[in-house]
Formats: sequence, structure tokens, C-alpha cells
Amino acid sequence: MFEWMEKYDFFQHRPPVQVDQLSLTKRLQHPSGPVDVVLDTDAYNEIDDQYALAYLALNPEKLRLKAICAAPFCNQNAESPAQGMQKSYEEIHHILSLMGRKDLQEAVYRGAEDYLVDEKTPRISDASEAIARLAMAYTPENPLYVVAIGAITNVASALIAHPEIRDRLVLVWLGGHALHWHDTQEFNMMQDVAAARVVLGCGMAVVLLPCMGVVSAFATTEPELRAHLEGKNALCDYLLSHTVEQATRDSRIACWSRVIWDVTAVAWLLDGHFMEDELIPSPIPEYDYHWAQDQRRHPIRYVYHIHRDSLFEDLFRKLAAFQ
Repeated sequence: MFEWMEKYDFFQHRPPVQVDQLSLTKRLQHPSGPVDVVLDTDAYNEIDDQYALAYLALNPEKLRLKAICAAPFCNQNAESPAQGMQKSYEEIHHILSLMGRKDLQEAVYRGAEDYLVDEKTPRISDASEAIARLAMAYTPENPLYVVAIGAITNVASALIAHPEIRDRLVLVWLGGHALHWHDTQEFNMMQDVAAARVVLGCGMAVVLLPCMGVVSAFATTEPELRAHLEGKNALCDYLLSHTVEQATRDSRIACWSRVIWDVTAVAWLLDGHFMEDELIPSPIPEYDYHWAQDQRRHPIRYVYHIHRDSLFEDLFRKLAAFQ
């Protein structure tokens, strides 16, 4: 019954990595000007990725979208991580078509077809190689931002295969639950714990947005969606119908609300007033789905509160104004 302990040896933590604390802390500051961004997304997993992709593309004055990577996933919408990645790849193109963004079609990359087998072996893909290739054009003083809203396999693979990119990236990841939550069995994290351990343990700049206990506050309802999106444009109508369809299918009661999780990761780059965060030692995701702590670890930025109303107001306004 304890074979999983022997496989993962999760009690044997490696010593904290050495980092340039001053440089790392500067990269963890909220960016003040326009930044270049890669989006890593399991876009067909549910409905929130589509909102996040659209929101990112609708803020070109602050966020310059350089690439979009399809991440693996496996649930009721995909029979395998490979199928989930391919469906996400196709859904990315669908959203870009709804937005008339032919200019971005060539910047979409297929990601890993499975999760990491350990913390040392990458899953090389077009996406992981694109992330590494793009990162090499940046510096610790002018990093490339990666907004990741799925399993973190692609980013971890890029770091394992090309460790020299670590200080050229800032990762904004929606993953895990709040530190006070009773477990870390959150969809993005639990699919690839090894990858989560890589990105949180390697010393890179990470902004972590936990799901339950923090981002779970970013929920909306059908009446609110209809009031703000219905009939505005083809993109809004697609987001509305798809959200209502999924929520109605998944909810056991008629009075449902739906968390639009992934928008918050994009929003961290947009405005310092949409959420509250702090610097903490990087937590350790364990293979038995809980957080471990080591105060010697390098810092990350941890989001602990979402200002729900102001963020939804900005999201709905920009989606409805799209022509």
C-alpha cells in the first residue's frame, strides 16, 4: 500500500536552490509597462480558458501576445492528455477565428501529449521548444511573461531541457489551492505534480494564483452573463452559450454560479487593483496532494484575494466592446 512513497520518495526534499534574491524580487514586482506574453492553455478543458484568451488579446496596449501553447488535459472532455492537448489546440484556433485574429494563427503551438514521468525528463514538444526559443531573446531585467492556465507540463519541460531560460521568464500560474486549504487536489496541479515541483522549486519567478480559497471567489451567474454579454457580438454569444450549457450540465441545482478561473491569471498583469498578493517562500507541492513548507526556499508572489466586481466589470466591458 505504500508503493507510491517509494516511487516518489516525497519526504526527500532537495536543498533550496541558490538564487539572486534581489534580481528575483525585482522580477516578481508588478510590471509597470507593456510586456510580452506567452499563453499556455488547456482551452477545451472547460469554458474559462476561452475568456482568458479573449481578455488577453483585447488588451494589446499592455499585453503583447507572442505565442499560444496548447496544454494537455484529461477529463470528461478528453479521453487522454494527448486528445485534450489536440482539442485545446483546435479550440484556440476557434477563438482566434471568432476574433478575426489571423495574425496569431501562426503563433499557436501543440504541447506535450502526456505529463512528466519524473522531475528530470522533459516532454519535448513544439510548445516547450517555442517557449525556450522565445525566452532566449529576453533578459532578467526584461523578462518574457508566461501566463499558464492548465497543467504546467509545457513550461516545466522547457525549463528542464533549457535551464538557462529560468531567469528570463516570469510565470503567472493558476494552480493548486490556497495554502490554508486541506489539500492540493486542484485540476491543473494534480494532473502533473512533478511539473509543479519543477517550476516551484527551480528558483524561477512565479506568481501563484490558488484556486479554492482565493480565485474561487471569481464567480458569475447566467443572469449576469446575459445582462452583460448577450447579443453584443459573436464572441460574447459563444462564451455565453458555452458557459450556460456547461454549467447547466454540471450543476445539480438550477441556482448555479460558475467560476471563470483563468481570467485572473491574465488580470494580474493588467492592473494592481484587481487583486491582493504578497511575497512568501515557495511552497512545495507533494505527491500525496498537500503543501509542504520550507522557510529557506526562494520567494514567489502569492495572490490571496481577488477584487471580484472590478475585474468582472473590466472583463465584460471589453468583451462587449469588441468589434
